[in-house]
Amino acid sequence: MSKQIKYLLDESSLPKHWYNLQADLPEPLPPALHPGTGEPIGPDDLAPLFPMDLIQQEVSRERHIDIPEPVRDIYRQWRCTPLYRARQLEKALDTPARIYYKYEGVSPSGSHKPNTAVAQAFYNQAAGVKKLTTETGAGQWGSSLAYAAKLFGIDLQVYMVRISFDQKPYRKAMMETYGARCIASPSGTTHAGRAILSEHPDSSGSLGIAISEAVEAAVASDDTRYALGSVLNHVLMHQSIIGLESLQQLEMADDYPDIVIGCTGGGSNFAGIAFPFLGANLREGNSTRIIGVEPAACPSLTRGKYAYDFGDTGRITPLVKMHTLGSGFVPSAFHAGGLRYHGMSPLVSHIHQLGLME
Repeated sequence: MSKQIKYLLDESSLPKHWYNLQADLPEPLPPALHPGTGEPIGPDDLAPLFPMDLIQQEVSRERHIDIPEPVRDIYRQWRCTPLYRARQLEKALDTPARIYYKYEGVSPSGSHKPNTAVAQAFYNQAAGVKKLTTETGAGQWGSSLAYAAKLFGIDLQVYMVRISFDQKPYRKAMMETYGARCIASPSGTTHAGRAILSEHPDSSGSLGIAISEAVEAAVASDDTRYALGSVLNHVLMHQSIIGLESLQQLEMADDYPDIVIGCTGGGSNFAGIAFPFLGANLREGNSTRIIGVEPAACPSLTRGKYAYDFGDTGRITPLVKMHTLGSGFVPSAFHAGGLRYHGMSPLVSHIHQLGLME
């Protein structure tokens, strides 16, 4: 049996900056539009939802954004995460390819989601926010934000897509262990939820519905803000720490990828691994193929329309240009709850339109 090979970085190698792909794009990202006026939105339009530091990151075109030291201190609990050479898979496939995978499951919630959850909780606490609302599908994001909110003394209310709420009680238990309140969505606690239930009493829910509920709850209170686990530019940027570490680890292996592959639900996991390599393509003329893989049951990139659409079913969020199946789309109730979102990240959609990924 071939020996497993694992590439580990020491604490001193933990990146000090996130990478912002927008700095290297050949064409800027189309602006988000106000849902009422149809005009490009400004910082004041987003202020009821996010602290100003995150709003500035959302629109920034600086290549590197400093990671605050309190965030790096928490990252050190599980980062840098290992990169593995998949020798046994190579042998089973009888392939000459060298296959590596980056393992984010060593985090406190078992996924990549705390990379942005910790950052968002930090910036919200710094802005004096007392409570956050969010949505979650399978529960990875909800449990990650519950962990981060607990660290920074912020109350959290999570709207969990009903089918996952019913299928995955242990994710609910993890959120509640960290002190969050978890509500099945659609719920009777918001106007958006009640409207859905009046038409579809047995609705299995969707991330679009849960987002509507979380946003509605956030804007109803001055001390509350909203946090999103994927899709938005600042979220994808926080995840870039995955690819930045991978670049260092592949240098240790004296190797460099011909192909980088990531799964795409809302886009943050894919962007985390792929964007630093795509940036190297754009700046240095590298030719690494960037490939996104999505579920056939929610195929926004391959079957969605590239158009301005709402990020939520209730149509209260800003309009963003993305590959979308329609804000009213409710996918089948399959188990991979985090891959059930109707739209793709605007930034991932944009690079697809530019021909920079497959």
